[in-house]
Amino acid sequence: MQRGDGRGVGGRQAVGQRGEPGDRGAKGAKGATGPERAFVRVLPLLLLVVGVVYDASTPSEFTAAPLFTAAPLIAAPFYSRLNTVLTGVAATVAVLFLHYGSTVSSQVEAVTEVVTVVTVAALAIVINRVVRRSNDRLAIARSISEATQRAVLPEPDPRIGGLDFAARYEAAQADAFIGGDLYAVQDTPHGVRLIVGDVRGKGMGAVAAVAVVIGAFREAAEQEATLEAVAQRLERALAREGMRRDGLDAFEGFTTAVLAEIRHGEGVVRLVNRGHPPPLLLRGDGRLCVLSASEPALPLGMGDLGAWPDRVDETELPPGALLLFYTDGLSEARNAAGEFYDPAARLGGRIFPGRGGPHALLAALAGEVRRHTGGGMTDDMALLAVRRPTAGEAADADDAADAGDGSGVTAGD
Repeated sequence: MQRGDGRGVGGRQAVGQRGEPGDRGAKGAKGATGPERAFVRVLPLLLLVVGVVYDASTPSEFTAAPLFTAAPLIAAPFYSRLNTVLTGVAATVAVLFLHYGSTVSSQVEAVTEVVTVVTVAALAIVINRVVRRSNDRLAIARSISEATQRAVLPEPDPRIGGLDFAARYEAAQADAFIGGDLYAVQDTPHGVRLIVGDVRGKGMGAVAAVAVVIGAFREAAEQEATLEAVAQRLERALAREGMRRDGLDAFEGFTTAVLAEIRHGEGVVRLVNRGHPPPLLLRGDGRLCVLSASEPALPLGMGDLGAWPDRVDETELPPGALLLFYTDGLSEARNAAGEFYDPAARLGGRIFPGRGGPHALLAALAGEVRRHTGGGMTDDMALLAVRRPTAGEAADADDAADAGDGSGVTAGD
């Protein structure tokens, strides 16, 4: 066994928007926020008002018909069906009113403009219906995606095996909740074991591979005595999966992953890193260590290129310390200038105390990455934070658990 304490680094938070199937109003403006959304919602009314003022204050040779036809068309993708109909009716009434009060416009001109506005308003109602149906399908897809994520990537309990946990999944694409990133935590007879990884590829193929990796991990974590053996079980599981695939993935499919083990009652974390970004250890006083692997290793699923024994690195995990596991969606997030987000440099010297430390850390990271990228992430991001409580926090948690157990005892027990 080799010790890899890492090197010290000095230094100074899901997902896409979620909608509900019953949402009807302004669904088409999902990409707009704040002033943009407000402007889009009032634009049809503004066009009607401007059209009336323009037509009433200019000579008869000038017409505001384009403004009256544009109003229901703009309302169609953003308004409800009723509001779209009302906008079309308002545009038609405005044209009728202006021509009724005019003594110089010809009857042919008036009829032509009214027919044009009515036709466009009818088309707007059809467009609104199509958009509504698309929104319903999108809402169903979102619900299925979210259910899939909860089934494949259930959020770990906040306390497992005496350790505090928090997990977060940030999808690069709005309304997408799951991709190829993964995490899992298992409390086993050998200690608390976890995995964070990134499957090559996108789409349902990547989701299927995630399910294979997590399923194999949960079984192996319970049965295998060592972390190295768990890694080998995952290697064999991916090899079997690769044989069932067709095309490119059958030869180039792989998963970068880091496996960790924290035995019960011990202040040591054991790591096996298979080509994954190194975890970060943030001590209670703000000192940060990058837990780089002592020897580079190939990702899981690439055993055909060569076989090397897995090596476990051990690092002290003092009370109050936080471990951060992440995928490359964090470390490869770029800003407009092409600069990568460096979690080690950003977190050095910062403190996230208490049992809520893991949640606070992930929330801070997600917010900083959004600001760094301007909301334009190009890859999914999975985050998992683990904290070893201090002696006082552990005692308080045990007392609370004992009190909870005692309150459930009945007279017949």
